Amino acid sequence: MALRFPESTSECIYFTNRQIEDTGKAIAWVYKKTCPQCKKAKMGKPVEKGKVKIRATEYVCPSCGYTEQKQPHEESLIVEVQYTCPYCGKSGEATTPFKRKAWNGIPSYVFECESCKKKIGITKKMKKAKGKSDEDGG
Repeated sequence: MALRFPESTSECIYFTNRQIEDTGKAIAWVYKKTCPQCKKAKMGKPVEKGKVKIRATEYVCPSCGYTEQKQPHEESLIVEVQYTCPYCGKSGEATTPFKRKAWNGIPSYVFECESCKKKIGITKKMKKAKGKSDEDGG
């Protein structure tokens, strides 16, 4: 598949480097989309007074000013992942839609291991799977 690793996080809408379970890890990113109207610049959140509007509900082209609502824009993007599977230990690459699905009760970007075909989820930061408790006893 040969995914292209981003040179900078500024060319991404989303970037994360996560530990999965105890033995797995994943680096995931989503590239900014090229403007569908002028095809010159990458779409991004609007900039007001020199600062990016963090909770913006739309994406704007800095070149032509074309605007697209947040939900349809993000649903058209793809998450690219480089990972080490926590189940079989093999490394691989995968892609999945930029839309969170419920995985073990947590909203996650879910993809499948190329080798063992088990589902792996990239959760929001610091979220733990429901129903799993420490087995240390006490």
